[in-house]
Amino acid sequence: MLARLLNACHHFPGFVYAAVRLIEATSTIEVDVRPRRGSKPHCSCCGTAAPGYDLLPTRRFEFIPIWGYAVMLLYAMRRVQCRNCGVKVESVPWAMGKHSLTKAYMLYLAHWARKLSWKDTALSFGTTWDQVCHAVEYVVQWGLEHRELGTLRAIGVDEIHIGHSHKFLTLVYQIEADCVRLLWVGKDRTMNNFEKFFILIGQELAGKVEFVCSDMWRPYLEIIARHCPRALNILDRFHMVAKLNKALDEVRAGEARRMIREGYEPVLKKKRWCLLKRPENLTDKQRISLRELLAYNLKSVRAYLLKEEFQLFWEYDSPAWAAKFLDAWCKRAMRSRIEPVKKFARTVRAHRELLLNYFRAKKQFSSGVIEGLNNKAKVTLRKAYGYRTFRIAELSLYHVLGRLPEPKLAHRFF
Repeated sequence: MLARLLNACHHFPGFVYAAVRLIEATSTIEVDVRPRRGSKPHCSCCGTAAPGYDLLPTRRFEFIPIWGYAVMLLYAMRRVQCRNCGVKVESVPWAMGKHSLTKAYMLYLAHWARKLSWKDTALSFGTTWDQVCHAVEYVVQWGLEHRELGTLRAIGVDEIHIGHSHKFLTLVYQIEADCVRLLWVGKDRTMNNFEKFFILIGQELAGKVEFVCSDMWRPYLEIIARHCPRALNILDRFHMVAKLNKALDEVRAGEARRMIREGYEPVLKKKRWCLLKRPENLTDKQRISLRELLAYNLKSVRAYLLKEEFQLFWEYDSPAWAAKFLDAWCKRAMRSRIEPVKKFARTVRAHRELLLNYFRAKKQFSSGVIEGLNNKAKVTLRKAYGYRTFRIAELSLYHVLGRLPEPKLAHRFF
């Protein structure tokens, strides 16, 4: 019965499923595979058919388990006398190289490894973490070799922190409406490392990029300007808002300490989130506390009003009107005599054109997509409690976020 099922869903010309045995002691089903009479083996190097040379000892290939039983395909590999390559071991269509897993089982494990942690996948299917790693590596390598970059119109670059030490991964995404995927993973956050991405895609493809979303790190801006001269570099909205919130919190914390030191009523105590959260996200209690706080003439209140006013900047559609608003806001911020806010205003002025590129791109692209993908990347790494090597982390991220093509089988087992 099992041999019939295998012939129906996992059939290969030139090979026959022969005897099937149940080994109750090890809960294993063994399936003998033999070459069809008259079929020639194929060289594993060049793939051409060649006469047989001799037989090697029987190898065991692990197939997808069924009903809680491990399924093993047993096959004695033939060596071939290849005219081009000499004496070589034959290639078999259900496995590759020295892997003990069949391609179908590797694809099956990789499918579940995208949903579960690698350890949970190994426990669920009675295999080892190393075998799951080999399966993911096979699928990712195949996908990277066969993926088509096409014409990259919009990309985003950012970094995520990994581990407990000061280490980062640089991630480059494609962020177009019809294609959102991870393009490249870089070790560390350096200029030389980021250069490798543009070496990968080539000068011709990089020159066709129209939009790039990034943060304000100067090395990123320099490399993007060098390799993507036609692209609009759109400054990361998320980081701009985060910087303004940080300035506001610095004002609040400093003023709260001063009021306590000088013996005033601590009206700013436990008011952090009242000031940092958007008005529509406040709870009823926080809304009442904020209304009471706004009655005081404090630096924190003036900084809060400037912060809320700056949110109107993102609602403009015209770059010209957005520029006028930005210039006027920066002038008011510089006159506020609130040093953290003035520092933020100087940052805004220094990156004015990059901020206005958001409107020149007609608000099609922003860092929101990038931050969402970064969260998925962090969840992927956290699910495994981190990885010991960059190579394994890279495989996992490509596997989950890369939207890579996968080998096609005669039957889908998922």
